[in-house]
Amino acid sequence: MSDKPDLSEVEKFDRSKLKKTNTKEKNTLSSKETIQQEKECVQSL
Repeated sequence: MSDKPDLSEVEKFDRSKLKKTNTKEKNTLSSKETIQQEKECVQSL
């Protein structure tokens, strides 16, 4: 066995066959007001 990986399949890969995708951020950051409310709630415990 060789220590080097077999890259022959990677060299044959055709990027033009890939589909174009658009990513959208689904996890939005909380507002300053929401963060402040959560801090106050935690401190009151």
